[in-house]
Amino acid sequence: MKFTAIIEEGEDGWFVGQIEEVPAAMSQGKSIDELKINLLDALKLVLDVNKELTEKEYSGRSVIKEELELI
Repeated sequence: MKFTAIIEEGEDGWFVGQIEEVPAAMSQGKSIDELKINLLDALKLVLDVNKELTEKEYSGRSVIKEELELI
């Protein structure tokens, strides 16, 4: 799966952005390349936190977990 970065140049010369498909993943950087790295870090953090919250919600329950791949 690929993600789309929405990027703007701020008034202070920094670049700010977010992941279009996961709006909670936001970051900034001194350059577009730095911003893209930071956005991927933010995306990983959002996904990790969501996974942790979901694991806690289903803790102790009988569930089936199946991997899915978006192509």
